[in-house]
Formats: sequence, structure tokens, C-alpha cells
Amino acid sequence: MNPIISVIMPCYNQAQYMPDALQSLVDQDYPHWECIMVNDGSPDNTEEIAQQWVAKDNRFRYFKKENSGVCDTRNYAAKEAIGEYIIPLDGDDKLGSHYFSEAIETFNKDPEIKLIYSDTILFGDKNERIVNPPYAFEKMLTGNLIHNSAIFRKSDFIESGGYNPNMIYGIEDWEFYLSLLKPGYKVVKLNSFHCYYRIKAESRSVGVNAHKERNDAMLLQMFKNHVPLFLEYFNPVRDRINAETYKKELYWHYHTIDYRIGRMICAPFRLVKKAFRIFFSK
Repeated sequence: MNPIISVIMPCYNQAQYMPDALQSLVDQDYPHWECIMVNDGSPDNTEEIAQQWVAKDNRFRYFKKENSGVCDTRNYAAKEAIGEYIIPLDGDDKLGSHYFSEAIETFNKDPEIKLIYSDTILFGDKNERIVNPPYAFEKMLTGNLIHNSAIFRKSDFIESGGYNPNMIYGIEDWEFYLSLLKPGYKVVKLNSFHCYYRIKAESRSVGVNAHKERNDAMLLQMFKNHVPLFLEYFNPVRDRINAETYKKELYWHYHTIDYRIGRMICAPFRLVKKAFRIFFSK
């Protein structure tokens, strides 16, 4: 039996765009998929649109809950998923018709692959083709290389813990990938433009300064979520992207009581490690 791909779609005030997103699934040349639409307490006519598509195609499934944010909503959808693979899709974006078939073919060729993503097409208020960079784990610490509609196994999603609800203002995909992926994991970028990301005019209710403050807050939160990872791999002198932001968080971390006590406890082990490194370098 061919593996099922579960599309998890959080729905909040995107009803006018949902038909484009849902049609892009119907147009897939790989038919073994399901789409789990979760209405996150949306005040628009999301339910009406979703029910229309459920009536047309039984591969669409619809759920409704109180508003709790995109992270919790994606986790909710993932729990309902029956597929071997998961792909998030926002209600205002869409996918190219060959994405699923090319991804499944690539997964089948190499079972060691943990995640697949592709190049991106911006559409809407801006039209542009984006060739995304090749994956490198260390580079993920200073910038997100992978768009939100990557494909990965549900089993790995469960093991990672899913999306962290404390990422309330964005970059939840980037933070999730740091939980999902480990050094040495195999990640593949398809050299095709499969993901369509809709660009919309900036909301007037949130200004540029507010966006920057929220982005900085989420960068700091991501660092707190993965302190050991960043302390091991991140070098703010070498990696200048976001260096100042992480420098602030490093200061916060180094001055906590827990960290100071940990340094004292681990001091003998660090000396042993240093001695071994010097010995074997001769």
C-alpha cells in the first residue's frame, strides 16, 4: 500500500484563500493524501468553506476548536493524522502538483532521509522565485533554511514533541526544525518550485517596530528552548546573523543560578575532556 501524506492545515481568517490551497491538493498527481483542516476559532466563514470541500472529497477532514494559536492547532491536527508523512500547509498558501509524488519517490530511494523541502514561489502582492539554500545543520542556528511546508515522518514529529506553543509570535517552523533535526540527519532539498507562499500587505495594526520586537522576543525564546544546542554549535563571532540577539540571551543564561551551579559540578569533567583533547592532538 502506498504511504499516506497527511496535510495539516490550521485555519484562522483565511477562508477567502482556502479554495486555492485545497484545490492544489486535489491537483496532486499523487492521490494518497488526506487533509486535516482545523478551525482555530476563526471568526470568518472558514467552517462553511471547509464543509464544502469535505462534501466534495472524503480525503478532506474538518475539526473545530477554541482559538489557541498556530502551534497548538498544528499539533492538534497531527494527532488526528493517519498518514506516515506529515506536511503543514497554511490556508493561504498552495503546493505544486508534483510535490507529493517527487517527495515520496525520494523518500523511497533512501530510508535515511528525515525531511524533504523544495524551492519556493512567492505570489500575491509579490511575485518571485526563491531558490532556497542547501541544508546544513549548523546554518540552521543562524537562519531558517527550510520553508514551513516541508515533509517529514509522523513518527519523527511525535518524537520531537511537535510545535512549541511558547512560539506565539512566529518563527515556530524554525524552532520546530531545531527539535526535529539532529546533527548528521539527512535532509534533501528538491530542486523544483513546489511551494507557493502568499505575500499579503502588512497589517496596519502591527507596525514595523512591533514586528521587530516580536521577532526579537521569539529569537530569544527559541534560544531558551534550545540552550544546550546553541552553546555547543553557535559561535557569535563566526556567525554574525542574529549574533547580537543571541549575545543578549547568552548573558542571561550565563548569569542564572542553575548555570553557575552546573559549571561548578561539571568543572572536573571539562578538565578531563581538555586533557584528552591535548593528548590526542600530539
